[in-house]
Amino acid sequence: MSDQDLVVETVRDILSGFEPFVLTAERRWDAGLWSALADAGLTGVGLPEEAGGSGGELADAVAIVRTLAAGAAAVPVAEQLLVAGPAIVAAELTLPSPEEPLTFAVADAVTAQASDDGDGPGRFSLTGTATDVAWAGAAQHVAVLATSAVGPVLALVAVGDLPASDAFNLAGEPRGSLVLDGVAATGALLTDAQAQELRARYALARAVQLAAALEQVLAWTVQYAGERQQFGRPLGKFQAIQMELAEMAGEVTAVTALTDAAVQAVERGENVVLAAAAAKVRAGAAVEVVARLAHQVHGAIGFTQEHKLHHLTRRLWSWRDEAGSELAWSRVLGAGVLADGPEGLWPALTRVV
Repeated sequence: MSDQDLVVETVRDILSGFEPFVLTAERRWDAGLWSALADAGLTGVGLPEEAGGSGGELADAVAIVRTLAAGAAAVPVAEQLLVAGPAIVAAELTLPSPEEPLTFAVADAVTAQASDDGDGPGRFSLTGTATDVAWAGAAQHVAVLATSAVGPVLALVAVGDLPASDAFNLAGEPRGSLVLDGVAATGALLTDAQAQELRARYALARAVQLAAALEQVLAWTVQYAGERQQFGRPLGKFQAIQMELAEMAGEVTAVTALTDAAVQAVERGENVVLAAAAAKVRAGAAVEVVARLAHQVHGAIGFTQEHKLHHLTRRLWSWRDEAGSELAWSRVLGAGVLADGPEGLWPALTRVV
């Protein structure tokens, strides 16, 4: 068993002690699960030890995020391990303790004003409202991609005492707003290319979660079709159901392939924008097919509060629209593959896929 397999088994063991499919309006995020993951050092995986993380590779962090996404875990691990944490380390800012929930927000309406010379990591004052902040009210720190007079700024804000609006996505995950009225923060100036890559990393994090949830929904549907008897035989014996399962499997395979390719691009240190755009667009398109067919095979039972299916399909519908829509990333993807003109179109297409 590889180290990555051991990490995944550890996450699954921890998950087995909680009930992620029965979260209620009173428990929008799972503080107990977060504490258990943090105690095991899993909330710092993929972040360098010298920065305060637990070490490990990006693939280990991705494996953790995938496992938690498939388990409908209501914790900000994707934001911490795949987006905010690596961004803070790359900007040479001080990484908060991995035991404290950290999230990420793209906040074009927030303006950063340098409190010093603004050259490299420094002090900034943030003004504006960050909307649709993942895990607002639960995270103690937020890495904010803000604007300034001289370019994009990555700012690290302690928000433990800031009130967050009471808003949630379709899956019930916190997505409130934070009003920043001259809030002090540490930060670093970014180039436009760095800011775009950070947005792409956010989209890739959602694509990783989508891929894992899609795989789990497919697995549940195949299992249900094999167990559920109708007219004296399992549903999976009917040709119409077999065709629907095959269609779902094709969608899931395509998403997994593109997502894995984008993660590998990050590991190689390549520009990940086009690869992440392709992964996010393809994952979003697959949601409509896989969620629809899964509920069709399950029938009405999949929508009942007691059944686990809707806990993932509602996340699929929510994550599809977060970190940039399919339309937004399709435009980025189209512009990217056309950037080198007619002669560069085919090489660009083959690099993306």
